[in-house]
Amino acid sequence: MKNEFNHKTGAYFEIDYAKIYYEEIQNIGKPVLLFLHGGMGDITDYNPIIPFFEEDYHIIGIDSRGHGKSTLGTEKLTYKRLQLDVELIINYLKLENINIIGFSDGGVVAYRLALSKKISIKKIVTLGAVCDEHSAENNEKFFANINYEDYIHIFKKNFDFYEKYNLQPNTKKLIKYVKQMWFDKSKDGYPHLNIQNINIPTLIVRGNDDFDPLEQYFNLAEKIPNSILFNVPFEGHVPVFEKYPHFFAEVTKDFFLTS
Repeated sequence: MKNEFNHKTGAYFEIDYAKIYYEEIQNIGKPVLLFLHGGMGDITDYNPIIPFFEEDYHIIGIDSRGHGKSTLGTEKLTYKRLQLDVELIINYLKLENINIIGFSDGGVVAYRLALSKKISIKKIVTLGAVCDEHSAENNEKFFANINYEDYIHIFKKNFDFYEKYNLQPNTKKLIKYVKQMWFDKSKDGYPHLNIQNINIPTLIVRGNDDFDPLEQYFNLAEKIPNSILFNVPFEGHVPVFEKYPHFFAEVTKDFFLTS
């Protein structure tokens, strides 16, 4: 049976009144590859592409605070809070020179991790993740007419698991807090003012039909030194998990291996 995230073999790490679930697909001695998922999701969203990386990397996946098997705790969600959670777990595991693949919210967290320089990062790949001065405002406009039932429908698989296996499930509260994080214009949100200070090689992946316009990604790539923009045809906000996993894996592996 192929390796994948299974929500069975991991562990909890308690951080500021929350239990954060993480899982390892161990390949001791290989480079470390950290997967950070998107809002409302969990680490199993990455299972379609895990087989392409399992032989060459020691894989780590973290269920973001309040998602999957991780509890929410007493704080509101912010991108800074998720960043701090990841930093504490990576330092606890004593991992260095890690590569990161972050989808959507996980990509925003990856940008923040690159800026904070609290953990040792080699390269980052972001999928469907834009960070600029318009991100929060654009999210408010895009999600204005999406109601609670829409979220339940879109993320049915994730919420079914969450309701059954999370230690403290509260779907309405999670949706409320994630939306607040998406609309956050404070310094704890999108790191748009300092994005040009990222000095880590970055592969920026976008689905050609993503709701965030191509111009924003061009601007992002122009601001981040040593970055590459990879626009995937015939894909939307989720640019690689279903149609082109092989294509994405080959491009990403080449990116990780280039000096």
